[in-house]
Amino acid sequence: MGSIALLGFGEGGWGLSIASGILVTVTLALATLPVGLLIGFFVALGKQAEEPSIRLAANMYTTIFRGLPELLTLFLVYFGAQIGIQKLGVLLGFAGTIEINSFLAGMFAMGAVFSSYASEVFLSAFRAIPRGQYEGGYAIGLSYGQTMWKVVLPQLIRVALPGLSNLWMILLKDTALVSAIGLADILRQTGVAARVTKHAFLFYGTACLIYLVLAILSSFVINAIERRTTASGVRR
Repeated sequence: MGSIALLGFGEGGWGLSIASGILVTVTLALATLPVGLLIGFFVALGKQAEEPSIRLAANMYTTIFRGLPELLTLFLVYFGAQIGIQKLGVLLGFAGTIEINSFLAGMFAMGAVFSSYASEVFLSAFRAIPRGQYEGGYAIGLSYGQTMWKVVLPQLIRVALPGLSNLWMILLKDTALVSAIGLADILRQTGVAARVTKHAFLFYGTACLIYLVLAILSSFVINAIERRTTASGVRR
């Protein structure tokens, strides 16, 4: 069977499986992004807190998830959560095997890793914003929350966007790790096809091209967002 037929959507082709893998990869990355951004933002706030215990907790969080290999973090979340829930079930009188959804495990594991790096990007962005911006907000009667939302956050996004863009690219590639816990992403689907058909170079080469295309498309979107935020900043 020819290469085109193997990659096709007809009988004997793996096109549909690979397409579903692309959908899983993109969906996982998009689902992880807001989780990582939100946690990273609050961790960055924690690193600037006046309370020493909050700063310590925030720094420990980033040290742990930046220090552990991403694959190990994924295994800890996936298998550790199953063990923890099963033990909790035993304590509550429930018996039986409980399995954690691999998509959710991947989302939270990748989100934890992403947020640990994103917090450093946000922290640098916070430090780049002059204190006078806060004081100006307070001077016109804005509360801390209003100052953060209306004055600081728009500037924070513009400053942090280049760093967050790089983290998005890394996240998009790191989603390939979830194939290790059985999630049918691009790498797993092409891997299955390679083993079944014995055309490893064809399918792994296809996976390379797909990731490159996703990266290129992401760069177009990121550049459009950067132009928009830059233009918005100029108008201000």
